[in-house]
Amino acid sequence: MPSDAPRTAPRDRPDPQLLELAAACGVATRFTDWRGRESAVHRSTIEAVLTAMGLDVSGPAAVDDALREVRLRPWRRTLPPIVVTREGRTHHVPVHVPHGDPAELVVELEDGGGWAGLRQVDRWVDPVHVDGRLTGRATFEVPDDLPLGWHVLRVHTPSGDSACPLVVTPDALELPPALQRGRSWGYQAQLYSVRSARSWGVGDLADLAELSSAAAEQGAGWVLVNPLAAASPVPPMEPSPYLPTTRRFVNPLYLRVEDVREVAYLPPADRAAVEELAAGCRATNTDPGEIDRDAVWAAKRRALEVVFRHGRTPAREAAFRRYVADEDPGLSDFATWCALAERHGLPVSAWPREVATPEAAAASGAAAELAERVDFHRWLQWQCDEQLRTAQDMATAAGTGPGIVHDLAVGVHPDGADVWSLGDALAHGVTVGAPPDAFNQQGQDWSQPPWRPDRLAEQAYAPFRDMVRTILRHAGGLRVDHVLGLFRLWWIPQGSPASEGTYVRLDHEALIGILALEAQRAGAVVVGEDLGTVEPWVRDYLAERGVLGSAVLWFEYDGASPRPPEDYRELALASVTVHDLPPTAGYLAQEHVALRDRLGLLTQPVEEERRRDRAEQDRILGLVRERGLLREDAGEQGTVEALHRYLALAPSLMIGVSLVDAVGDRRTQNQPGTSLEYPNWKMPLTGPDGRVVLLDDLPTDARARSLARVVDAAVRESRAPGSGGPRGDGAPPAR
Repeated sequence: MPSDAPRTAPRDRPDPQLLELAAACGVATRFTDWRGRESAVHRSTIEAVLTAMGLDVSGPAAVDDALREVRLRPWRRTLPPIVVTREGRTHHVPVHVPHGDPAELVVELEDGGGWAGLRQVDRWVDPVHVDGRLTGRATFEVPDDLPLGWHVLRVHTPSGDSACPLVVTPDALELPPALQRGRSWGYQAQLYSVRSARSWGVGDLADLAELSSAAAEQGAGWVLVNPLAAASPVPPMEPSPYLPTTRRFVNPLYLRVEDVREVAYLPPADRAAVEELAAGCRATNTDPGEIDRDAVWAAKRRALEVVFRHGRTPAREAAFRRYVADEDPGLSDFATWCALAERHGLPVSAWPREVATPEAAAASGAAAELAERVDFHRWLQWQCDEQLRTAQDMATAAGTGPGIVHDLAVGVHPDGADVWSLGDALAHGVTVGAPPDAFNQQGQDWSQPPWRPDRLAEQAYAPFRDMVRTILRHAGGLRVDHVLGLFRLWWIPQGSPASEGTYVRLDHEALIGILALEAQRAGAVVVGEDLGTVEPWVRDYLAERGVLGSAVLWFEYDGASPRPPEDYRELALASVTVHDLPPTAGYLAQEHVALRDRLGLLTQPVEEERRRDRAEQDRILGLVRERGLLREDAGEQGTVEALHRYLALAPSLMIGVSLVDAVGDRRTQNQPGTSLEYPNWKMPLTGPDGRVVLLDDLPTDARARSLARVVDAAVRESRAPGSGGPRGDGAPPAR
């Protein structure tokens, strides 16, 4: 047997019943790694994952009981917890009733209308004894002509009525009008790093509005920003935008205090206090050192408290209360968590028992005691909502594209608001990550608790729907980081290395369908970050559903050879680089190799890694030269522009330009596999000389203007008549 073949010791080999239970719960017991080798999952991993799903697997008898219970779960319910189907397709629904009882199934439409009783399908299923009662299954057919929306299925039986949500989703998500007209390019930016002279030391929503407007003037149709989701309101504030405390609500760190309407009506003394706080933060805008989120938030919080105490007009108060009503109960749960975190600190595990859950906090009166503080945190979210609306309005004013594209993180902080408020919808005792791959050879542990597939379905996917709906309220698009996580997630038992995890499957048909429905209602495009180890059928499925994929120049290979740009997917966002790589100038200089070597992240000698990386770069650069786009004596800026010209030859609907490439930045924003070892997510935007580039400088920055002209001209040329742009009927382009 070859030395690298997977081995499983007899004592760690799962027994057949455990394997069967794992299969019933969507837990992989074998998987194919990034080298194409099949690997067996350790028994201890399987047991830990099943335990995190609430199952007792402490011995053979317990496993037998758990398997029996999992098989009986659907039979204990009259209807499934939710039915998700696609427009234009029939769908079969099982209904469980006492054997021999009649049943009638009807649809109550979202708009209040009704639908005739559904047809029962002639399909015999043997009845099953459930808790001493013989239970039968009748199968009904949902017709193919129901409208899109969140409807209700209701069953009438002699023993009573039952109901569940019926969600009819788009067969394929329609492209927004701007992308129906042709290809579009845009900037990819880390908002916290993009500061103007008016920022408070961190790029904010006013800066986002200005950046979007400036981008539109250059011909860009959109700006993709990092996740703006909230972090903890108490220090230290988590710097990673991909490890938020909640994915639904916004970090008020991004508020521009002066843009809150009530600031204009502050008494002179209060206005002077706000300005003094602002001046202290603005002094750091030109500092190329690490961004200090805690200092900025401390100043902004004090200023916002002054504004909040000043009050609102009756009309503004009514608008605020309407916003709260629309977002509750999730908004109040989040605001209560923030108020409790301010009082008790973190971690939540140290909180008193009477506030350990939202229900406990309400029952104990703790939430009522903190009512004013809870209202403050609700108000902060209202202000974020208003400033996001303004930013999106400015981004779309030119009519050149979808505007602001938000980024959705894979998960949340293990000690955050979502974990507190969503209960067992999130699994405990495991974290999400990724198995080893070529770039992260030790695997990755993102320290985030995953959705529990069973509990998420039992909650009719409401937490997922509400999150997506809130984010898309003022957005032209959504990029889903690690979209593969809507299909399967790599679960890692706490305390184990990232390599000793396994995949757990989710109901991708439900999750992608709900995502497509909410995006279509918002008129938004969805981009799935589908890089890394991907099952072959997944990209085809995403394309079928109208979800764009991701193409990164350095990673686009067909076997051992770089894929020509003409062969990139049309339904994709293509870019030269991404936030987990250095800016292109740094990448060309192999700074990613040097950094990983310094941090001890390489699994092979650094010189070997350099040779391999240089060979890969030379293969790409050689193709660029063959097209006549790059001279042999080209400098750094010329090479970066040539790579973007080359990328623009791809038919991809969206062409992304990293803002760091536009200004010649070289520093890495994030090094995967690190936490405290590297100052991730703290670097302000700088130029090639290491000096800060302010948003105010972009219109006159020669390097940025040159790259914008290059990309805009290339994309416009591809949109010319006869260039083979996308269809204009709203359907996804041919694949």
